[in-house]
Amino acid sequence: MSKKKETSTGIENVEQTLTKTEQFLEENYKPLLYGVIAIVAVVGIFWLLRVYTTKQSKEAQSQMFMAEQYFAQDSLRLALYGDGNNLGFIDLADQYKRTKSGKLANFYAGACLMHLGEFEEASDYLKKYTLSDEILAPQAKGLLGDASVELGDNTDGIRLYLEAADMADNSFHSPIYLMKAGMIYESEGKFEDALKLYEKIQEKYPESNEGRSIDKNIARVKLNID
Repeated sequence: MSKKKETSTGIENVEQTLTKTEQFLEENYKPLLYGVIAIVAVVGIFWLLRVYTTKQSKEAQSQMFMAEQYFAQDSLRLALYGDGNNLGFIDLADQYKRTKSGKLANFYAGACLMHLGEFEEASDYLKKYTLSDEILAPQAKGLLGDASVELGDNTDGIRLYLEAADMADNSFHSPIYLMKAGMIYESEGKFEDALKLYEKIQEKYPESNEGRSIDKNIARVKLNID
């Protein structure tokens, strides 16, 4: 008898649980339905964005090809503004800003504008370059330094050169930026500051082009310090 009672009680408990679940579903049917719809909508939106971004990336890469070719040929205005059939870096940076190619176009646009002497506009584009490429990121920072110096802000130029040197941390780019900063210090009569940078080139990058000729710079500033 006890086993029958236990079985009967168990069935009753299951039935009660089912009844409560059914009641809960009935009472919360609309909120649950809206929740499911919202989840499906969010997943759908993310999927569509991914498809759209992938398509945009492929288009940007295709469009970028001719602009890069013009850049390599020093046809800077064609690289910047396009040739009527292919987009230039400025339009690429605007139309494909969410893609890697669009972000890279900011660097190229800035570099072109620097060569053309349009320093303020160059600075604007270089500041938009946000990719953490170990080669181009320090170059973008260094070009920003060039733009600042050209616009008369030596203090900001030196800051940017030193940041570029630290970012690059190699024997090709770093001594170039250290040398530029040192030369500005020297031109302003800040010979001790210049000496520190020249000696850093001598110690860390002796095999670089700048390192092989840095002794004359060191000798010159020491004469002014003494």
